[in-house]
Amino acid sequence: MTTRLLLLADTHVPKRARDLPAQVWSEVERADVVVHAGDWVDVRLLDAVQARARRLVAVWGNNDHGSLRERLTEVARVEVDGVRFAVVHETGPAAGRERRCAERFPGDDVLVFGHSHIPWDSTTDSGLRLLNPGSPTDRRRQPHCTYLTVAVSDGRLHDLTLHRVAR
Repeated sequence: MTTRLLLLADTHVPKRARDLPAQVWSEVERADVVVHAGDWVDVRLLDAVQARARRLVAVWGNNDHGSLRERLTEVARVEVDGVRFAVVHETGPAAGRERRCAERFPGDDVLVFGHSHIPWDSTTDSGLRLLNPGSPTDRRRQPHCTYLTVAVSDGRLHDLTLHRVAR
């Protein structure tokens, strides 16, 4: 069995966009699991994603307050087809990130994180895969708004794809 995941972070709705782009909503509806690494900003987006996603794994970010912090956790963990995922918003500066994350998440296979709005894909010496999907609504200094999709089966990741959001 293959499970399709959509990885999101830093959506910042409605501060950076009125809503998620239609392209992203289509991915939400196609995914078996939606993973969101925080900075939702408004609880209405959480409600909308929960209503449309088959399964949601999500955390709060530094711009999430009130009911978002009440409903979400700082760190979430889930196992999907034999792969152990951890999700957190902030991992600190890029320098030393791999070492810090390997120490903080020793029992996990993949860490999905956000905060920087910068896509990231690396693997630590211990084998922890670090993935940041960027942001589908606020590219900051990046050339494009982005998100990730990945398929998981038999304890492995397949077809990891960084998608540009069409404007």
